[in-house]
Amino acid sequence: MNTSYIFLAEGFEEIEALTTLDVMRRAGMDVKTISITDSHDVTGAHGITVKADQLYKDTDFITPEWLVIPGGMPGAENLSKFAPLNTLLINQALSGKIAAICAAPAVVLAPLGMLNNLEATCYPGFEKKMDKAVFRDTPVVALDRLITANGPAAAMRFALAIVANSMGDGVAQEVGSGMLFYPRNVNVYF
Repeated sequence: MNTSYIFLAEGFEEIEALTTLDVMRRAGMDVKTISITDSHDVTGAHGITVKADQLYKDTDFITPEWLVIPGGMPGAENLSKFAPLNTLLINQALSGKIAAICAAPAVVLAPLGMLNNLEATCYPGFEKKMDKAVFRDTPVVALDRLITANGPAAAMRFALAIVANSMGDGVAQEVGSGMLFYPRNVNVYF
């Protein structure tokens, strides 16, 4: 299994980034947090500062499994303005997997044309930015190589959908049950 990356920009949504990181690591996935700034310390939308594992400029993204884009404002906007990440996402879309939550599907992925004619969801009020997507008003939309979610309350389902995609429904169910996430049927997670 290749390394997955969760990208952090100033103003990221803490619950979305950290829940996803925690769940993926509990499942045994290799996942790193990446700061797009020049500092390992990145402050989220609610004033929580997180120490990223690596800096973008020091990371060699060779065949990543997942590129994970948390939402939050202005975090999603900051990610969308970071040209190297946009290039990485476009390349990943050709043969890899991408997950985005909250405002990120609409603010980061949609402008790159990555949601065109695909089912996706996002934070309420951002749907208009996804006008070429097939919008679904649901917490999580899990496709083969694209997972989107609508916000902080969906973070656990979002993370478990990533785990299920990579490691199977059984592992996702085991991790979810171990965290007392109910109902215990993995099919209702997303």
